Amino acid sequence: MSTEDLLSVDYEVFGRVQGVFFRKYTQAQGRKLGLVGWVQNTDAGSVQGQLQGPRSQVKEMQEWLKSTGSPKSRITKAEFKNEKKIDGLEHSSFNIVK
Repeated sequence: MSTEDLLSVDYEVFGRVQGVFFRKYTQAQGRKLGLVGWVQNTDAGSVQGQLQGPRSQVKEMQEWLKSTGSPKSRITKAEFKNEKKIDGLEHSSFNIVK
């Protein structure tokens, strides 16, 4: 286990992000980076969730959410808030919430 800070951050992604497997890709990318958290669609047409993990991986995931997403998605913006250092992970895996 590295000594890197663990971060928790909430995110919301806007654009064409529903019906384009955005949640599935987000879950896969989060797991690939060793992050935990969750992702869900909102009634407003955005996708939101929470990321937790080592700082560098969280930052990499934030870049992915801002610029990559799923192949058919079109991201107009990604917002991040409530970023904080945590002592331990509050989730056991990365889940899609219905």
